[in-house]
Amino acid sequence: MPRTTYQDPTALRSAAAAPRVPSRPARIAAHPLTALIGILLVSVNMRAAVSAVSPLLSDISGHYGLSSTAGGLLTTLPVLLMGVTASLVPRLIRRFGPELVVLGALLLLAAGVGLRVMSGVGPLFAGSIVVGAAISLLNVTMPGLVKRDFPDRAAMMTGVYSTAMIVGATFAAALSVPMEHAFGGWQGSLASWSVLALVAAALWLPQVVGAGRSTAANPGQSARTQGGGRLPGLWRHPLAWQLAVFMGIMSLLAYTLIAWMPTVLTDHGMSRGTAGLIFAFCNLIQVVGAFLVPLAAGRMTTQRPLVVLMMACYAVGIAGLMIAPVSGAWIWAALLGIAMGGGFGLAMALVVLRSGGAGVASQLSGMSQMVGYFIAACGPVGVGALHQLTGGWTLPLALLLVCCALALVAGLGAARAVTLRATTTQP
Repeated sequence: MPRTTYQDPTALRSAAAAPRVPSRPARIAAHPLTALIGILLVSVNMRAAVSAVSPLLSDISGHYGLSSTAGGLLTTLPVLLMGVTASLVPRLIRRFGPELVVLGALLLLAAGVGLRVMSGVGPLFAGSIVVGAAISLLNVTMPGLVKRDFPDRAAMMTGVYSTAMIVGATFAAALSVPMEHAFGGWQGSLASWSVLALVAAALWLPQVVGAGRSTAANPGQSARTQGGGRLPGLWRHPLAWQLAVFMGIMSLLAYTLIAWMPTVLTDHGMSRGTAGLIFAFCNLIQVVGAFLVPLAAGRMTTQRPLVVLMMACYAVGIAGLMIAPVSGAWIWAALLGIAMGGGFGLAMALVVLRSGGAGVASQLSGMSQMVGYFIAACGPVGVGALHQLTGGWTLPLALLLVCCALALVAGLGAARAVTLRATTTQP
């Protein structure tokens, strides 16, 4: 199938006058190992500080006397802030350059983690807000960096950093309680994740220096234009909305199942220990999907077969939890793990693959994550409220099946062989 290209009408007129973007070798050849390590460590930080809270939530709530609603807000606030700040990030990238934005985000993340463990409820919630804003900066910036520096391997690198994100979240959740015991309290456990952010910032610093040297070597190139071209009217483009809705529902399904899957199993008679093992197995399988699905997406002209496959895995796994939650638990966990990891990786890959340049990738990422995280934040709360209202899991899980159908429609549209291109413009 031939690829359709959407070209901004002013692109041809200004192509010759557009500032020359530094070559990839000029930016990363001097530090190839630190570039790779930097990307991996940045990716690990994109979920770890949030995932580390959930296993400690009862201890944190007990320490401050928080209600269940207030305690749940600690995990919801960062997700909401990811949506609130996502649309602002492309402007920062055009103003300061993506390397400096990533460095600032890592330092902000370390500060937010440190703020959470200061004495008092106020710093606890303020730190969660700062953590969400910092992660939003990283979420939106990474697709543009991947598109700019690895244009021929963009899907593969999307799989690499998506996998690193999930690995970071999994290890953070698994190590939080042991580190609580090792450090003598939940404060020490949470604070330790600021060290990871600072280490990532130190190893990312050569990329900032390298970008500065590239700009100095090319007087026509400034930090303002490092993000690449823009696509005017993005919010009116159907493809952008299809990407945003698909990413949003992928995140909603994943966050909801992460929050409630163990409870679904235990409410049907499974022991907490067995439910925990099955949930850990589901998380492990996510890593496989997060790496392989974006890799496969990069080899396809249209990614519609992958959209169908991911939604089929979700639908069968959720239906299985409705029909035979205990007897088929391992099968459902495997299918849902593939769908959760692969679905998120596919959504991120589609943002990169549908973008004709780093600037458009940043814009698409900002819009899709702003809309997507607002959608995602409704999932765990809405399903929990519906469960409380009905006293069972049939209706909440049926609602997730409806979400699967909506995601299938949006995903098939987003997976079309269309590339959004734009010209370099000054803000």
